[in-house]
Amino acid sequence: MIALEERLAVALAALILDPAAPPARHIAVGAASPIPAAACWLVAKRGHPVRLSLLHKRSGNPFTEGTRELFDLTGQGRIDLFFLGGGQIDGQANLNLLGTGDWPGNEVRFPGSFGSAFMYFMCPRTILFREEHSPRVLVDQVAHISAPGVSAPDVFRRGTAQALVTGKCVFAFDGARFRLASLHPGETKASIRAATGFDYDDAGEVPLTPDPTDEELALLRGTVCDEMLETYPDFCARVFGRKMAA
Repeated sequence: MIALEERLAVALAALILDPAAPPARHIAVGAASPIPAAACWLVAKRGHPVRLSLLHKRSGNPFTEGTRELFDLTGQGRIDLFFLGGGQIDGQANLNLLGTGDWPGNEVRFPGSFGSAFMYFMCPRTILFREEHSPRVLVDQVAHISAPGVSAPDVFRRGTAQALVTGKCVFAFDGARFRLASLHPGETKASIRAATGFDYDDAGEVPLTPDPTDEELALLRGTVCDEMLETYPDFCARVFGRKMAA
């Protein structure tokens, strides 16, 4: 049986390797992102030459000064790809990590913006990721913009969203608008439309998100899990049934 987390990791890995996108030579993964981390390790274990920096890796962390180094590298153009999510995401790929209600968003509080705006502007590629796919997350317009998906032509930014991966589908982003790129098994164009609060394009037949191959599953459950076990023990136990040795 294929776990949803495995399916999402493989979908993210395919986006990382998208030949139409700029190459991802150095990928950074922020806090609490086990599925994007699994996708990155899958890419590496399949023999692709990528450097993966896990910001909160428990041992062997490449960042001796934490996020300050991450921001320095990104500002220098030395991070090619990052992952971002949001408490709310809208149809222009704007992210809200503050909260809902009147400013400063005290109705429902989200984790906070931290470096999301800087990373969004300065990384050539950003893949948006949020497992929950519902109208409360994917909204027509975010309550507060923590990180804008689109900027005026005279505003410097290296890139914007490449895609949005959710627990139901994959959306591609063309720099202004989302397009439904693939459906996870069990979903339809109608079910995605009903669960999405923003408008998007879905003309023509939309393919299914490909199943992980036997090779990909073997890597995820084997050497990828080996790499992740120390940093994401709960995730590995829940998804792969693996625990660290006592």
